[in-house]
Amino acid sequence: MPIKEASKKDLRQAKKRAERNFQRRKLIKDLSKKIIKAVKGKEADKVKDLVRLAQKALDKAAKTGVIKKNTANRRKSRLTIKANQLLKK
Repeated sequence: MPIKEASKKDLRQAKKRAERNFQRRKLIKDLSKKIIKAVKGKEADKVKDLVRLAQKALDKAAKTGVIKKNTANRRKSRLTIKANQLLKK
């Protein structure tokens, strides 16, 4: 455990940031799983909304440094491809 007050504050901040980053990563994973499930269930209207939410979450995570920009773009691209497979049918 830290002894100095500044170190204690730094530890508190690090814990908050780690929790916030974890929540953002979890949201991205959950949305990705929901999209895949909706594509398999052929729910086109639901897929559109979920893709939009996933793209927003990925952009936000990339902007704040939770994931890298190229990682966010790659994931958005893959999710969009999966969604388009259903929407084009």
